[in-house]
Amino acid sequence: MEIEKGKLIWMYQTMVRHREFENAVLEGFEDGKIPGFAHLGQGQEAIGAGAIAAMRDCDYIGSSTHRTAHGHLIARGEPMNSMMAELYGKKTGTMKGKGGCMHFANVGLRIFPCDGMLGTGCDYAPGVALSSKLRGKDEVTLSFFGDGVLNTGCFHEGVNLASAWKLPVVLICENNKYGDTTSIYDATNLSELTDRAVGYGIPAVSVDGNDAIAVYEAVSEAIERARNGHGPSFVECKTCRWRGHFEGDPQLYRPAKEVEECKKKDPIMRLQKKLLSMGIITDAAIEKIQQSAADEVRKAVAFAEESEFPGSEELLTDIYA
Repeated sequence: MEIEKGKLIWMYQTMVRHREFENAVLEGFEDGKIPGFAHLGQGQEAIGAGAIAAMRDCDYIGSSTHRTAHGHLIARGEPMNSMMAELYGKKTGTMKGKGGCMHFANVGLRIFPCDGMLGTGCDYAPGVALSSKLRGKDEVTLSFFGDGVLNTGCFHEGVNLASAWKLPVVLICENNKYGDTTSIYDATNLSELTDRAVGYGIPAVSVDGNDAIAVYEAVSEAIERARNGHGPSFVECKTCRWRGHFEGDPQLYRPAKEVEECKKKDPIMRLQKKLLSMGIITDAAIEKIQQSAADEVRKAVAFAEESEFPGSEELLTDIYA
C-alpha cells in the first residue's frame, strides 16, 4: 500500500508530539503538580498515529484507553493546552478539570470518552457505530482497548453484537502483554489473541504495533471493509509499554531487562530511520519537528499552571442522573 509523503510525515510528527507531551506529564506528576493518577503510553505511540491516520474526519473514536488517549486526542486535533490543563485539574481542561487522566474525550472531535471501567468501550463503541448505520451515514468507528479487555464480559457482549449486526467497527487491541499487573498469556489460554475473534466470525490480523506504517495499512483495510458494509474486524497491535501500569507501579511482575528490550524497539526511532532512508525527511526537519513539539508542550504546561481550579459552585454541574 502506497502512503503519501505528507501522511508519513504527519504520523511521525504526531508520535513525537505524543512523546513530548507525556514526558512533561511525567515530570509534572513527579513534581506533585498533577493530582491523582498518571497513565503513560510511552512506547505505544505508533498505534494511535497509524490508526488515526487511516480515518476520515467523519469517523469516530468510539472508545479510547487511559493509556494512549493522549495520543488519540493529539492526533485528532485537540490542543495540548486543554489536555494539560485537564491533567492539572484546571477548569480550562478538556473536561473542565473533572475527568483527569482516565476520562479524556471531545465529542466535537468525534472522540467518545475512555472509561475507568475495563472493557466498557467495547460496549458503547458498537453503539456509536449502530447510530451511524441507522442514520445511513458513511462513518466508521474505531475502538481502542488493551489486551486485558479480552477477558471481560463487556468485550464479549459488544463484539458479539457488532458481529451479529455487521456494524462498522474496527476493534484495535493494543497488546502490550499486561492487563494491569498480569501477563495476558497467564490470564488466557491463547498463544495468539487473534484467535479470540474466530468465535465471533470476524476477520483478524496481527501486526507489529511498533511499526506505524504496518498499523496504518492494517487499519486502512479494516476501515474499508467496515465502510463497505462487511462489519467489524479485529486488529491486534503487538507492542510493549515502557512504564508501569500507573506511575509509581514498582513493576515487580516483569523482568527489568524486558523494559530495556522494549526501548530498543522505539516506534518513533523506527519510523524516523524509515523516513530518512526513503528520503522523505532530513535531519534538519527532524530537529525542527522535535523543537516545535517541545515548544508546544512548554506552552501547554504554562497554560495549565496559570489556569484556575474549578470552584465549589461547579461541583454538581455536568452531572447527569
